[in-house]
Amino acid sequence: MSDTASGRSIQERYFPDMRCFGCGPANPKGLQLRSYEAETGTIAEFTPWPEHDNGLGFLNGGIICTVLDCHSATPMVLEAQRLGLVTGDSLLPFVTAGLEVKYLRPTPLNQTSELRARLAGVDESAMLVEVSLWCDGKVRAEGTATWKRWRQR
Repeated sequence: MSDTASGRSIQERYFPDMRCFGCGPANPKGLQLRSYEAETGTIAEFTPWPEHDNGLGFLNGGIICTVLDCHSATPMVLEAQRLGLVTGDSLLPFVTAGLEVKYLRPTPLNQTSELRARLAGVDESAMLVEVSLWCDGKVRAEGTATWKRWRQR
């Protein structure tokens, strides 16, 4: 059975010991975001907690930015794997160098949202990923993440 068919997320397959607050499988107090391969990139669902309230009954912008950042990593990881850059040492081959987010409309706090991401550009030193958050069939926030090659020194 393939990892996709078994229900294992990209995070669980490649980085099971990652403690990232947004998507780390090994962080029991984190958001536990789980992303999966899709036809045109990657997808994930995110259900906010009551604590993610922006004070006005909608999803907090910082939480939106966090899930966009973490989900944008998933097409990068898949491409890095394809290029042979993912190793068994649980370190990401690229790190977030920038994330430009546009908040288009408020995101309901009491509903599950969908995250979508796709590669927009790739070279050996950087990857660009377009990422968006959808709820009720509408884009609520979108962004472009820049991932730079990580080399320990």
